[in-house]
Amino acid sequence: MITLDRPVKKNLHLIYKDALRDFRLEIVHGGAYVGIALILLGISLDYSLYPQKLLQFFIARILCSGLILCGILLLKTSWGKDNVNKISFVWLLLPQVMISWMIYVTDGAASLYFIGLNLAVYASIVMALGVWQNIFFGVLSYFLYAIACIYNPNEIDLKGLFLVNSLFLVMFTSISTVYTFYNERARFTLFRLKSEIAEKNILLEETNKNLAEIKGQMLQQEKMASIGTLAAGLLHEVNNPVNYCLMAISVAMEEPAVKATQSLKECLVDAQHGMQRIQHIVSDLKIFAYRPSESERSEADFMLERAVNSSLRLVGHEIKGITITRDIPQDSLVHGDEAAIVGVLINLFSNAALALRKVNREHPAIHISAAWHADRLRVSVQDNGPGIAPENLSRVFEPFFTTRAVGQGLGLGLSISYGVIARHGGILRAESELGVWTKMIFDLSRAT
Repeated sequence: MITLDRPVKKNLHLIYKDALRDFRLEIVHGGAYVGIALILLGISLDYSLYPQKLLQFFIARILCSGLILCGILLLKTSWGKDNVNKISFVWLLLPQVMISWMIYVTDGAASLYFIGLNLAVYASIVMALGVWQNIFFGVLSYFLYAIACIYNPNEIDLKGLFLVNSLFLVMFTSISTVYTFYNERARFTLFRLKSEIAEKNILLEETNKNLAEIKGQMLQQEKMASIGTLAAGLLHEVNNPVNYCLMAISVAMEEPAVKATQSLKECLVDAQHGMQRIQHIVSDLKIFAYRPSESERSEADFMLERAVNSSLRLVGHEIKGITITRDIPQDSLVHGDEAAIVGVLINLFSNAALALRKVNREHPAIHISAAWHADRLRVSVQDNGPGIAPENLSRVFEPFFTTRAVGQGLGLGLSISYGVIARHGGILRAESELGVWTKMIFDLSRAT
């Protein structure tokens, strides 16, 4: 059995009330037109039973139909929509008044028009009246019938047709009330189930979103594992030849012929710098790919300046021609996973460089700044690129969301970076002015 907390159930009843009003609006329109059609079709009954009163009854039926039609027009107004239940009750009562008058001017308790009263009682079920409204409608219908019979010129027999018809009216009203009660319960139960299904769908969408984030993180971990394997191989295969070259260059630079020839010495210095550059790249790749254990990660302290330098070297080919400025305090010792932060910085630098190339800025620039706020170092990476549209600013950290062309990215970089910073107890957020600049901001804890 499905149970709801009391506040939730109360809110659900309010929503159900609004939904029921819309349902009644729709059904009352259809029921009113059917009612008008049945009232006008009764003209043939008048002609068959009481041809001498045909004109009177015709006028009564036209008047009753016209009033019901006015009720339909009233339902198109805002007041009518808010009071649809009252209007439907009134127009259901109109045929009862007309039929009771016909009973009064014809044969009283013996009049066949009594059947019309019972039809209207059943019609209250279709109009989706409430239980108490249904009971009240049945009582009024009986009261009108009793008045018509009592004041009819024919003598009333309390033990004859009047009693039988009275019992039928009570029986029909009881059946209508019981049916309305259970119909109302069934309608509310169906509405509640639909509401719960809608809530489950929302939860399912959130679950799918979480799964997408997990998938993105798994892809990143696979990439890190591949890079780690590659880095290990590079270190083994590249470091030794580079060291041999550096040793050979150092020996060559001591030769008298080299010291005597300035151009040759400059060539060897350039070669030495190139070999050192290779060493730095391989070393930075190792830092980026390495994933320490949980115990190692909790004790890791590193200089943000070093992480920035490593990141810039790794994206050196992407930031060529871009002016890099920085404002980082000398004391930038922070606590966390250096390799993960290097990965975040690489992603931010790459995105900035791509944005700058996209708009072909005349003076492209990236500014890196950091400042201490209590025990947190707030880091920002700002570029003077095209900025981010306001409608996209809140979505840039969603998994697989990207504004790049197809094949230029999966839209996972910022999502993964957001998760990395969150694991460090911080928040990665974006600020931007469209067409002017974009700034990515995150914070790290001070070293312990």
